[in-house]
Amino acid sequence: MANLFDRWAPLMAQRDALFGDGINPFNVVMDEVLSQTEATIGGRHTILVGTNNYLGLTFQPEALKAAHDALDACGTGTTGSRMANGTYYGHKDLETALCDFFQKKHAMVFSTGFLANMGILSTLMGPEDFILMDADCHASIYDGVRGSSAQVIRFKHNDPADLDKRLARLADKPGNKLIVVEGIYSMLGDKAPMAEFAAVKRKYENVYLLSDEAHSMGVCGRYGRGVPEEAGVEDDVDFIVGTFSKSVGTVGGFCVSNLDNFDTLRLVTRAYIFTASLPPSVVASATVNLEIIKNGGVLRKRIERNSEQLHSGLAALGLKIASDVSPVVAVVAPDPVTAIAFWRGLIEAGVYVNLALPPATPFGYCLLRASICAAHTEEQLDRVIGIFADVATKLGLIDTDTQKVAARA
Repeated sequence: MANLFDRWAPLMAQRDALFGDGINPFNVVMDEVLSQTEATIGGRHTILVGTNNYLGLTFQPEALKAAHDALDACGTGTTGSRMANGTYYGHKDLETALCDFFQKKHAMVFSTGFLANMGILSTLMGPEDFILMDADCHASIYDGVRGSSAQVIRFKHNDPADLDKRLARLADKPGNKLIVVEGIYSMLGDKAPMAEFAAVKRKYENVYLLSDEAHSMGVCGRYGRGVPEEAGVEDDVDFIVGTFSKSVGTVGGFCVSNLDNFDTLRLVTRAYIFTASLPPSVVASATVNLEIIKNGGVLRKRIERNSEQLHSGLAALGLKIASDVSPVVAVVAPDPVTAIAFWRGLIEAGVYVNLALPPATPFGYCLLRASICAAHTEEQLDRVIGIFADVATKLGLIDTDTQKVAARA
């Protein structure tokens, strides 16, 4: 009799061949979280450069107090969905805060960012409709459109011309068309050309634009509303989906929109109807941190400075960086074996980054993915750059002369 898990045997064999019994991303444990940027891992003091905690709000005193107060007042959880007993006053307050933050009329809060994409994308378009998605979209977007009854068409990554060509082919077809992109793409850290996508959208009838702002919310735009704000095309983006698990510093997801009858989605979105709502403490902390993000110009300046420091420092070593400066700084390794050795060398020296390997990465890249925090100090980032240099030199990826030139710079 075949084993239930036999179809994954090749994947497990590949994992075993690459990692063996050594440390790998699946068995890293934070023994003690010391701050937004430091932890103890395996008994070693470690600088965290792979947490997506972009603004460092996980220990924000006002948010902690709000969470404690909500915990005392409302308990540890709602034990129900939003359609049952799971809507507390805090959930409505959070949706009001989201509308105020994004300057939109409507907001829905989901229990995770993954569920927000799953729910909206599997529901919004019908069997006569079309979804045109960027080829490098997140797994939650792929899973969401897979659950839709619409026809799904992928266009080339960050390519407005390819999107235009595909929409032109659909111009005479009935039905709605939904363009799906991300503000900042999580693996490489590259930004969407949002103004160009918006211009393409405006050329056609019955076309809507959805942007996942998970990695740009809080970071881009004067008030942290993401790449659409930064590009000056917020009115062209019909749906913004995002998460509270990055810049907002907690967990949960949302969708905001100005479209009339948006609340219809509350009646038909299964990932909203049949999932327990967020605990009151989470909702309270997210509400507080949204206000801090809106007024967080200083934090945005810090993360911009920190991103430039790490990006330029690693590039000066001769390492290949996957994109221009952004809060995601992804170093490209030549192959999986080298990438794993690089990652292990970093963590053993006290630097935690994300290891990302094909097929989860664009272009088949093997990545050491760092994410910047506004709370990182210049001294911490200098140490991170120095450790990258030491490990890369030992692996033969850079030479000692390059390292000396970078150090002098």
